[in-house]
Amino acid sequence: MATSPAALDKKSAIQQAFHELQAVLPTGHVTVDEEILQLHGYSSNSYHNEGSPNIVVFPSSTEDVVKIVNIASKLNLPIIPFSGGTSLEGHFTAPQGGICISFTEHMDKVVAFHPDDLDIVVQPGVQWEDLNAQLKPHNLFFPMDPGPGACIGGMVGTGCSGTNAVRWGTMREWVINLTVVTANGEVVKTRQRPRKSSAGYDLTKLFIGSEGTLGVVTEITLKLAVRPEEETVAVCDFPTVRDAAAVVPDLTKAGVQIGAVELLDESMMKAVRMATPDLGYEEKPTLFFKFVGSKAQIQHEIKVVSELAKKHKGGKFKYAKTQEEKDKLWEGRKTCLWSATLLKENASIWTTDVVVPVSRLPELIEETKKDTAASTLPCPFAGHAGDGNFHLFILFDKEKPEEFEEATRLNSNLIKRAIDMDGSITGEHGVGYGKKKYLRAELGDKTVDLMWTIKDAVDPKGIMNPGKVLPDKQK
Repeated sequence: MATSPAALDKKSAIQQAFHELQAVLPTGHVTVDEEILQLHGYSSNSYHNEGSPNIVVFPSSTEDVVKIVNIASKLNLPIIPFSGGTSLEGHFTAPQGGICISFTEHMDKVVAFHPDDLDIVVQPGVQWEDLNAQLKPHNLFFPMDPGPGACIGGMVGTGCSGTNAVRWGTMREWVINLTVVTANGEVVKTRQRPRKSSAGYDLTKLFIGSEGTLGVVTEITLKLAVRPEEETVAVCDFPTVRDAAAVVPDLTKAGVQIGAVELLDESMMKAVRMATPDLGYEEKPTLFFKFVGSKAQIQHEIKVVSELAKKHKGGKFKYAKTQEEKDKLWEGRKTCLWSATLLKENASIWTTDVVVPVSRLPELIEETKKDTAASTLPCPFAGHAGDGNFHLFILFDKEKPEEFEEATRLNSNLIKRAIDMDGSITGEHGVGYGKKKYLRAELGDKTVDLMWTIKDAVDPKGIMNPGKVLPDKQK
């Protein structure tokens, strides 16, 4: 079969790009190695693997990224940013091929540290755990805590958060400014470094959550926080999930500034017991609490929370008095993802998240439990209950098409359920490739069309991470 002219043109563009990139980047910073291409296009964490890039590059600076973008723009080749590779919704898969810009190899540095101003400037390849390890001697930390291995670049791209969000907020509240290379190769800094500014449009927040579809982020200025004086954790089990979930709105109304409140259902607790029986958990819905602040504040909040738990039929309220006890009590929450695989042989896990107003969380959980109870697939869950963010872990055998189809159905039902409850299709994982088809249902055509207007204005050729976030334009 003859090769089409379009395919020939793309092949020649890729070949030309490879040679031009080799000319402007150091030796070893451009590759077409098949294994590396696969690693930068496919992920075992995601079930939205649509293709790998044609070329992977490893820049060392913003100037390098400008050179890469200019070559890609000239040849109309897609650009896909890559940092930690831990995302779940196909954010870095390459349905149209193109050039993947990988930041973890050479752009993983701290650029500037301003402890007196409580901020730090970093490159996108910095891992959040490594950053906090560097900050610890200064009694500072960066409060976002997504999955292990996540890097700041991807955290900006998805607008992530984690278990600390109920107390500290999301990525959008902790980024002061961004340095971005736009689709035409220009370098934009979104604002200066003060903690607040009312000057002009808030371009920083425009790029946060845009998943590389509007530009390539090369530097990030982050706010920092002083480490709390004290921190402890507590757990309490409940007879039903609804009883446990009902505690959360009461926490909000009581004005408790909880550090984190996580909800694991009885199926997830069964998995935790299987993985770590020595922890002594009950196979019941369980709330995990984190308390931060002064000793007096923590003691007061433990008293309030324990009374609220008792009001909703909570069992024994266990709280840690030592660091060893704290680590042991929280271990169940930390390991629940990997523990869940014990619930099914040959299990793959489809991890999906939605978020609803906190008052609707008990209803969301109850309706979802009815749906999953009728399914052939185990579906434990863990939720950032304090802010209404709900994570369902759908266990299936990816070698069995009927199980993948059932997992897809359960995921779709959860998303639609959240939208009907005035919620969102994602609380922190991002839209990526996997959830873009639901965006119009959540936001409406006018809102999505406005997003397309912005996208077309800053990326007229459509080369910035194409196929992500926005659903297809209406005809």
